[in-house]
Amino acid sequence: MPRKPRMYLPGVPCHVIQRGNNREACFYSEQDYLFYLECLKSACERYDVALHAYVLMTNHVHLLMQPDDDAGISRVMQSVGRRYVQYVNREYKRSGTLWEGRHKSSLIQADDYLLACYRYIELNPVRANMVSHPAEYPWSSYRFNGQGEICDWLIPHAIYLALGNDERETQEKYRGLFETSMEPGLIKSIRQSAEFSMPLGSDSFQKQIEYALGRSIGYIKPGRPRRVKQANSR
Repeated sequence: MPRKPRMYLPGVPCHVIQRGNNREACFYSEQDYLFYLECLKSACERYDVALHAYVLMTNHVHLLMQPDDDAGISRVMQSVGRRYVQYVNREYKRSGTLWEGRHKSSLIQADDYLLACYRYIELNPVRANMVSHPAEYPWSSYRFNGQGEICDWLIPHAIYLALGNDERETQEKYRGLFETSMEPGLIKSIRQSAEFSMPLGSDSFQKQIEYALGRSIGYIKPGRPRRVKQANSR
């Protein structure tokens, strides 16, 4: 079966997921997380991709990015994947693949879903019962977005900035978004959109994406999509 073509558009945010092969660990030490972030920073700067939010879990990563061109995200993921796998294989005297095939991605309708994707990504460690609050987890963007921790390579999206009139108010309003739980239906929509590499948004948004890409964005398999197995954190 042919691979589904990538969907990336300049100026449209995208939720990207990459998992470890067979759901096995991708990170083994603090240095591993730091090196991955260094690779990510370098690649985003090189290929003009804005990184808005991220979380590095033990066996997978979630990234919220917005490219300047339709090839930027693919180039970032190729660069990070190649450098990080070489590093892991060298450090741990291993060989072979680290990642589970190609990364998955979902274009995001910013006006309606962008902040939900911020929350979904940064709440991953909470859903996995690793911490009780996202601020307790060191390998995500929450401390930058919610608490003002300095990070000169994370780029706030305009919708995030519109939460307040200044940095302090913006961060306060952002923290307030985490005071209530995400609706299960919303979590399911975000998961399924990423799983099937489908845009997350209204019917009109999906039609706009089809028009911009010049092709249909339907599922590869005919009929209804298969049901996605639920997990503690995805």
